[in-house]
Amino acid sequence: MRDVYIIGADTIRFGKYLDKTIPELSAQTVFPCLRDAGLEKNDIQAIYFANSAWGEYRRQVCIRGQVALRPIGIDAIPIFNMENACAGGSTAFHHAWLGVASGLYDITMALGAEKIYDSNQKLVFSSFLTGLDVGNILEMMRNFNQYGMTDADREAMKKHLEKYAAKEVRRGGKKKTVKSRWKDFRDGFAVAVRIGETMGYDVLKELRRMGGGDHSPFMDVYGHEARRHMEKYGTTIEQLAHIASKNHFHSTMNPNAQYQFPVPVDQVLADRLVTWPLTRSMCAPVGDGAASAILCDEKTVKKLGLMSRAVKVLASIPGSGRAREAGEPDIGARLVSLAYARAGVGPDDIDLAEVHDASAYGELHQTENMGFCREGEGGILAMSGETRIGGRIPVNTSGGLESRGHPIGASGIGQIHEIVTQLRGNAGKRQVEGARIGLAENGGGALGVEEAAMCIHILEAPSKKKK
Repeated sequence: MRDVYIIGADTIRFGKYLDKTIPELSAQTVFPCLRDAGLEKNDIQAIYFANSAWGEYRRQVCIRGQVALRPIGIDAIPIFNMENACAGGSTAFHHAWLGVASGLYDITMALGAEKIYDSNQKLVFSSFLTGLDVGNILEMMRNFNQYGMTDADREAMKKHLEKYAAKEVRRGGKKKTVKSRWKDFRDGFAVAVRIGETMGYDVLKELRRMGGGDHSPFMDVYGHEARRHMEKYGTTIEQLAHIASKNHFHSTMNPNAQYQFPVPVDQVLADRLVTWPLTRSMCAPVGDGAASAILCDEKTVKKLGLMSRAVKVLASIPGSGRAREAGEPDIGARLVSLAYARAGVGPDDIDLAEVHDASAYGELHQTENMGFCREGEGGILAMSGETRIGGRIPVNTSGGLESRGHPIGASGIGQIHEIVTQLRGNAGKRQVEGARIGLAENGGGALGVEEAAMCIHILEAPSKKKK
């Protein structure tokens, strides 16, 4: 296998773009990425296009990449459509790497573009069901009873609300008008018909019985895992709040972040509960976005004269979840051991990391999986300040999914862009001093007790010597 380098990387600011199409969002990142690499669009030999929601919202189920790229004059070359839930972007990046590493192509592009925000938020949250085993959704919904709270959980939540609820109540909200109530009814009816006709009205009935239509079902899973971690290791909601507050602080220095405002720890704790113990500020927002990266072999890098700014891919490791017994390592721990072995490094060699923090607990869990601390000490690590910029192992310097945003198909490549920017020394106020090795972990979907898919990438900073 050939060595592979990243010579171009770009992301647009993640956010809400109701007036933009997928082709338009794609164009906003493709051309800056080409400029970053000093290339023209005709230099790209293959493109790997990641998207998850276009089919759900606008019925563009097939040929997504071809439809997205032809309007900007990219056609004829191989365009591969990648879908792997939240890990779609990093999966596209892996295949772009593989195309070059194998010798099949010399220059490839990974591109993720997504529109998740919609005027019908009920449609948005119902769409996340497709990241589960839809064919067995009823059985899974019944098994969700295992994610219910214990008496101890309820008592902890009650004490939390007694302490912080008054602050949340004062935030208030506008009284709904007749027009807004009608919209809620219409939106709900449209989603009900869609679920009933495609997944079955028995599924619809079960979903309505369970409620929870105001957030992703994955947050209930994250909430359950967080509660069990708290029970087993003594992790606290304050530790989770420090993770979220840290990521919101990091995003204030990232012009590409969806949110660019600080959220102090006490405000994170006082925010609306999504599912115990996760508050709104601890969860990734809904939004749109696009990101891209260009990869090539070493010979091409030298020919282009880009060795001094080319970021080397030391490891690109994809994998899938499995049914496992309690106590066995989960997908993150399994894959990162392969990534470290492939890259010839260990957790102590990592200077910064972007991990999949759809919730604050997601970051806590992955910092343990990546070996940055011992199992059960993710909360302690966060409270120590070591995961902040300036700490021993800065995590999610971009603001993470919680604050940079999480446009599903673009998120993994957005992580790659952040690592590349840091390793080139171009991150401005959020720059990690002396960063040489970066890690990106991106997971997606859920089957059983772990992610259905995941990719881990380890990248190395450009050589200081021009070649």
